[in-house]
Amino acid sequence: MTITEEQHEALRSLLGAWALGACPRREAAELEQHLRGCPGCAEEAARLRDAAGWLSADEPLDQPASLRQQVLDWCLTRRPAELPVPAWGVPYTAETAKLDALLRDLGPEEWQEVAELPWHGGTEYLRPAEVLCHLAAVDGYVALALGLPDPVPGGGATADRRVPPQDAAPPLPRVPRQSGPPWAGITGRTARLTAEQAGQPPQRVRARWRRHCHELVRTAALAPQGNTPVDFGFVTVPLRDAFVDRAFECYVHGEDVARAVAYPYAPPAPQHLRQMVDLAVRMLPAALAGLRASRPEHAGTPAGGPPDGTARTGRQIRLVIDGPAAGEWLIPLDGPECGPPGGEPVAAMVLDGLEFCQLAAAHRDPDRVPVGEHGDRAAIREVLRAAPLLSRP
Repeated sequence: MTITEEQHEALRSLLGAWALGACPRREAAELEQHLRGCPGCAEEAARLRDAAGWLSADEPLDQPASLRQQVLDWCLTRRPAELPVPAWGVPYTAETAKLDALLRDLGPEEWQEVAELPWHGGTEYLRPAEVLCHLAAVDGYVALALGLPDPVPGGGATADRRVPPQDAAPPLPRVPRQSGPPWAGITGRTARLTAEQAGQPPQRVRARWRRHCHELVRTAALAPQGNTPVDFGFVTVPLRDAFVDRAFECYVHGEDVARAVAYPYAPPAPQHLRQMVDLAVRMLPAALAGLRASRPEHAGTPAGGPPDGTARTGRQIRLVIDGPAAGEWLIPLDGPECGPPGGEPVAAMVLDGLEFCQLAAAHRDPDRVPVGEHGDRAAIREVLRAAPLLSRP
């Protein structure tokens, strides 16, 4: 059958999706018929199918970490996504895919290994399937904000519309306020979902978690500005920050599972790691306030007013992140009662990006983490001891 050049290019643009098994059935049949009579397209199809085969569940996790992204990037250059994932959602898609690849490779005995999940209040001990229940339980807060069903039984009502308006005033919280510790909602939701999934084959738990991840990403793509408020029960953040938070926790706990089963686990891509660092830095002032409230000995040096009676300003510290996520941030040290932060930073500290994220996840000892220091050492120590308070069960 003779086809036009335009029809030929349209069929050729389907090769990437076909290689990944993501091509609609009708288009796949049309393409396969074309491949039988077009040697050039058939050769390229075979090459792409071989590359996509590295992503299958039957292969070990020895392939280059960038291979999956290379194949997807090639596909997107041939046929752009109709509904692209916002930049703030890409770290979540990458980290969930990476964890899923690890879990697909686990054998029956490895699913029974116990992973240690440290946080600033202690350590949780969970098997890989229970880790997925924990991740899904917290993801459920995002699902509620997007109008999706809550994966946790009895977790909350579904919103009337799929994606709330982006620029409307934040609605009343859908998650009840917690009367106990700030993390009571998370631990309770994790326990309920774990109990519901008990007895299920681990791979079925994985498949359910993965479907929920895909649904979150697809729905979030309808809200590209990321302004929808997400209520975690103890804090409300915009959707764009919630997705970075979920990517951060997925990376941290994925590494916890990998450590338990003695598997290699790659760090986040530099551009994704930088988003995680930026979110943690923006949350540090609240952690500093929490540290001072619970431990007055860490209150640091209060800001003093200028002798001439002019408006006082709060202190700030310069954080320099080294490594792939390199960048600089100014962190306010004092509360709003001391005035807006200003003037020269009282100190500067230099940390590797991965080490900073591990510190924020309470996976590093703040008194032992390698850090370059200059200036007020007491202020630097205070920031280092506040960072693990960003962690949670």
